[in-house]
Amino acid sequence: MTLRVLVADDQEIVRTGLTMILNVQPGIQVVGEAANGHQAVELARRLRPDVCLFDIRMPGMDGIAATRELAGPGVADPLAVVVITTFDLDEHVYGALRAGARGFLLKEAGAELLAQAVRAAAAGDAIIAPAVTGRLLTAFARSGAGGPLRQPVEPLTGREEEVLLAVAAGRTNLEIAGALFISLSTVKTHVASLMAKLGARNRVEMAIWAYETGRR
Repeated sequence: MTLRVLVADDQEIVRTGLTMILNVQPGIQVVGEAANGHQAVELARRLRPDVCLFDIRMPGMDGIAATRELAGPGVADPLAVVVITTFDLDEHVYGALRAGARGFLLKEAGAELLAQAVRAAAAGDAIIAPAVTGRLLTAFARSGAGGPLRQPVEPLTGREEEVLLAVAAGRTNLEIAGALFISLSTVKTHVASLMAKLGARNRVEMAIWAYETGRR
C-alpha cells in the first residue's frame, strides 16, 4: 500500500525538498503541497492523506492551529500529523504535541528518519526527534504548560511502566518488543491499555504524561 502524504511549509524550496525526498522512498507518495495552514487544512480535508507533514511556523494559520483543526480534541476522525521545526528548543513544538500531533522532527533530519516518521505516524506509532525529546518535554512539562496532571483511572502495572518509559524515549513498538523481550502484539496490548488508563489519544500524549509525572 502506498502512503499518501500532504506537505505544508511556507518556503517553496523546503516543500520541494521534502517532496523530492519522500517521493523516492518506497511506498510513499506526496499527493499535495500547501504554503500555509489554511491551505493545508483545506487540502487535508479534501484529500484525506495518510499523513500530514506540517511546518510549525507558517503565515496566517500556523502549523499548531492547523494540527488542532485536523487532529485536536473533539475531532471525530483525526488525521495523522507530524510537525517539523528548525529549532530544537521551540515552545511551539510542545503546543503542537498538545494540539494532537503524533510526533515531531527537526528539518535537519535525514531522509531515512523522515521516511520512518511518516510510516510510524501512518501505523499509529510515533517518532519524536531523539536528540531533543528529553530537553524539550522536560523543559515545558516542568513549566506546568499542560495544566493539572491527569491521574490514571487504574494503577499502572510494572510492565506498563516499562513500556511507558520506552514510549517516552521515542522507541517504536518493534524496538520496545526487542528491548523487553516480548512479542509485538504484547507491546500493542500494553500501549492500548496505557492509553485507556491515562486518557491519552496517542503515544505523544503518553510521553508528555511520563515527563510531567517525573518518570523521564
